[in-house]
Amino acid sequence: MIGQSFDANGAHFAFTDRWGGVSAVPYEELNLGGAVGDDPESVRTNRALAAGALGLDPARVVWMNQVHGADVAEVEGPWTGEAVPAVDGLVTATRGLALAVLTADCVPVLLADPVAGVVSAAHAGRPGMVAGIVPAAVEAMIRLGADPARIVARTGPAVCGRCYEVPEAMRAEVAETEPAAWAETSWGTPAVDVTAGVHAQLERLGVTDRRADPVCTRESGDHYSYRRDRTTGRLAGYVWLTQEET
Repeated sequence: MIGQSFDANGAHFAFTDRWGGVSAVPYEELNLGGAVGDDPESVRTNRALAAGALGLDPARVVWMNQVHGADVAEVEGPWTGEAVPAVDGLVTATRGLALAVLTADCVPVLLADPVAGVVSAAHAGRPGMVAGIVPAAVEAMIRLGADPARIVARTGPAVCGRCYEVPEAMRAEVAETEPAAWAETSWGTPAVDVTAGVHAQLERLGVTDRRADPVCTRESGDHYSYRRDRTTGRLAGYVWLTQEET
């Protein structure tokens, strides 16, 4: 169910795979996305199962309405009311509050400064990476007291540069903003490597403690991939800080 989870000095990071949930085909099994056509009750059950596996209260997990932009919302608790803001980044200084990001080829970016007690989750697809969602997330953390030199960065399963084929003009446009994202597919056509672009941005921002999950979602049958399947579910990345003992 949880493809990867680990902690660093009180900061916790986790990425899901597609197994261990209740969704039916074509969303089987652990679809965590609520806007992909799956049964809403199945999604609620899956979110509760994933949270439980991580020792989290599902009501204390904050989700986003992701739109491939560069806006970041600061949160202190779960959303109130029905409308979830259209943002691609979340930041909080509330310990025990988990931030979640949904993906199915895009790069889930999880950031934490355990000393400052600040975490962030960002959704970095090709448009968001170009727009600057990662610098925006780091800047939002800095405003809450984080230091880039202390930030721990983890990126999860995403489509790799060998598989993310794009038109030549698009590759050139992306590379103009982020040269590190220039790539070529394994069959020799233009491609974009969003993960490489994200890590290059983090490096320039002074974030040195970085790790990228090697899984390519398009190649892995254990993960959802929009580019491979079109109608499919969504994976999730979670980041949170351990509650301070009283």
